[in-house]
Amino acid sequence: MVCPALLLQSFIWISLVAKGVQYNVTHVVSRMCVVRQSTVLIPCKHTSQYEQVSAAEWLYEKPSGQKVRVSQDPAFVGRVEFVQPAAGNCSLLLRDVRQSDAGIFRFVLSTASGPNWTNDQGIQLEVTDAELQVKTESDVVMEGDLIMFVCGSCIPSMTVPTYIWRKDGHLRSQHHGDNILVLESVQLEDGGQYSCTISGHERLNSTSAEITVRPGYPPKSVSVSISASGEIVEGDSVTLSCSSDSNPPALIFSWFKENQTSAVGSGQSFIISSFNSSHSGRYYCEAQNQHGSQRSASVSVSVKESSSSLIRVTVGITAAVVLTSVILLVFIGLLIRRKRATPSEEQKHGGSGHNKTLESPEDAYMSLEPKSRCSEYDTLDNMKRSCENTDDPEAQDPTYQDIDN
Repeated sequence: MVCPALLLQSFIWISLVAKGVQYNVTHVVSRMCVVRQSTVLIPCKHTSQYEQVSAAEWLYEKPSGQKVRVSQDPAFVGRVEFVQPAAGNCSLLLRDVRQSDAGIFRFVLSTASGPNWTNDQGIQLEVTDAELQVKTESDVVMEGDLIMFVCGSCIPSMTVPTYIWRKDGHLRSQHHGDNILVLESVQLEDGGQYSCTISGHERLNSTSAEITVRPGYPPKSVSVSISASGEIVEGDSVTLSCSSDSNPPALIFSWFKENQTSAVGSGQSFIISSFNSSHSGRYYCEAQNQHGSQRSASVSVSVKESSSSLIRVTVGITAAVVLTSVILLVFIGLLIRRKRATPSEEQKHGGSGHNKTLESPEDAYMSLEPKSRCSEYDTLDNMKRSCENTDDPEAQDPTYQDIDN
């Protein structure tokens, strides 16, 4: 007996429409997945308004490309049946599906006038079982690795089955409609024998896989920490430390600075004894053990101006301000002094047009020559001499001689 759900989900409607002498043949689906040893029905229905369809035949194309008639191939003898309860039905029933049945099925309609019509695309039939496939990151499964189990080559099209997973013969999990089991980070206790079955097809012999998890795993969660608790100033000692989770513990550490091709240091700690601006940048480390390696994220390390540098800059700025202020004050004082001196000079120049400028007694005295001295000058010196006697050198007063000499 064929399950109604099987008929519904694997239904393929084939339509033959007459358009003059032209026919169109179409498939509703192009691919089907069937469980080995099960029964599949490929329904077929055709209609024609103008010409009688005399026969319908299914062709099978093997993976090698060879094409045979299903009704004449010994491999299908006793396992195929054309279900024809009424006119226009050309369904194909295939029992005890085998792995060798995988291939392309096409149908051919023959008309009374002779032409045969088919569809080049056909229907791709895939056959699956409970064969278990194991996919791992490497040939040797280590702690922390990812393992993916796949049950069968495809998910059946007729029904949505439930996949049952077992470890060492005990139920582990059930997945409805999903034939994949994933172990993201395996532990030692995950080792054992795994197998799967498909609900409704428990009689299938399922292959199993033995998983051995070896202790140890490569570094993971690698990170960098900085010893300086606050801001780094020029001259400070800075220590970068690299940490990781690995088994066995990582023993090889390498330090890198971004935009540099080679390593800048080694060891779990990287020390910069006297930090300066040339050391600023982004650093990361790489941890390695016998199972592999991993690098950390980059951290930014930069230097801040020291307090002494700031003091020097501040003192320099203050000195410049003070010097500028002094120069400005001197300049303003000169301007004020000049403004105060200008009115007295104008008064002196204003009176020169009417009164002769008075000279000091010493200037007047030095400007006089002995021959031009008159009685008025003698009067000032309380000396009674005549201007006529100034021509005689011997008659000159000894005082004047001392001045000339």
